[in-house]
Amino acid sequence: MKKLTKNVIWLYAVGQLGWPILSGLVASWLVYFYQPDQAGIAEGMPLFVPQGRVVFGILTIVGLATALGRLFDAVTDPLVGNLSDNCKSPLGRRVPFLRRSALPFGLSAVLVFCAPIQKISALNVVWLFVFILIYYFLLTCYYTPYTSLIAELAKSQEEKLALSTSISLTFIVGTAISYAAPVVWSAFIAGGMERVPAMRLTFALFSALAVALMLVPGIFLKEKDYCPEPAGQQTALFSSLAKTFSNKDFKIFVGQDMIYWFALTMFQTGLPFFVTALLKLPETYATPMFVGLTAASLLFYWPVNVLAKKFGKKKVVVAAFCFFAADFLFTGLCGKPLALPEKAQAVIIVLAAAFPMAAFGILPQAMVADIAQAEAAASGQNRAGMFFAARTFAFKLGQSAAMLAFTSLATISRSNGADFGYRLVAICASACCVAGGLILLFFNEKRVTSSLE
Repeated sequence: MKKLTKNVIWLYAVGQLGWPILSGLVASWLVYFYQPDQAGIAEGMPLFVPQGRVVFGILTIVGLATALGRLFDAVTDPLVGNLSDNCKSPLGRRVPFLRRSALPFGLSAVLVFCAPIQKISALNVVWLFVFILIYYFLLTCYYTPYTSLIAELAKSQEEKLALSTSISLTFIVGTAISYAAPVVWSAFIAGGMERVPAMRLTFALFSALAVALMLVPGIFLKEKDYCPEPAGQQTALFSSLAKTFSNKDFKIFVGQDMIYWFALTMFQTGLPFFVTALLKLPETYATPMFVGLTAASLLFYWPVNVLAKKFGKKKVVVAAFCFFAADFLFTGLCGKPLALPEKAQAVIIVLAAAFPMAAFGILPQAMVADIAQAEAAASGQNRAGMFFAARTFAFKLGQSAAMLAFTSLATISRSNGADFGYRLVAICASACCVAGGLILLFFNEKRVTSSLE
């Protein structure tokens, strides 16, 4: 096997610059597009699907569609992970999936926003449900094989941290690019375009960029030069999944990870509404806030690596949970209840999230790689694909629940003419971070790393 160089690390990391653009578009702007608040409607945003809690009196159309999409995505994760583990292509086990899924993945992200009827229609509801399912399935086809490469490319703790740091950087930059969408569509609107075509054109341009970036590791990464061949016959889907979840430390990790993604998805989806409804700032302020968060979090990349080497990954992630809990609680109280200028409050929200964003961006991927490598050393079977698939299966369940919860809680703001629903979202996310940190305390990091040593 060839030595993993910095050039190869960054070649791999470019893929993580691409898919978060698509993920960020859907995560950040799908609810904003299909379930706009009063400010969005006043700006000329039409309604495409029935609004409010119209499903069983507790769920919204958008919430149910995104939750089912995430649930379908989660169910297909183990399937794609197992297919990837057993792939016999001359190109390797992971690269073929990256090549074949990138273009349709990018196309599906655009089509999600292309409901054909310019008013509330059953056809739009069907369109949304169909293309959100396709989008999430294609996300799995790229993301699961891509992340599985971490455990196979990295041969040491230093290489794992280097890989995790690089893809954390490209992930946060890719997500920040998705937050620039309002700036672009506002420029198109200022040039004379209507709001919906301007938004769709913006999403198409961003998707084209994402596809080009995702194809870089798929085309140029020579997987077999750096990844060893599987040690033996791979197990069947359900057997592999059962063995993966029988790992005690993995189950603890998955529990806290699911809660973290529930909290983060609630907060990320709510950020445009926090800006407009709580801080009373224009929607375009979401872009400088996230760009500022990106820049601030970069300052913590080196300290996070140093702290992880000195104290262990677990303690740093627990500390990150504490920072996020405080920041989300502050967000739930922001606006008029705080005797601070709204722009100053926005700066505090950004700065308080910088350290936890860096920690969660770098360390969880490396922790899964540790568990997968320790299990491979003990069992003689390389099931990295299934470990990463099982992890994404679990955290997507958290994201599904978050979308149901957010879209339902957000309607409280409309029903009473206040902003209580959005505040409740942020406070709920804060409580989840406290719970996630408590669960992670039971993770036995020494047992995992000692088996590797």
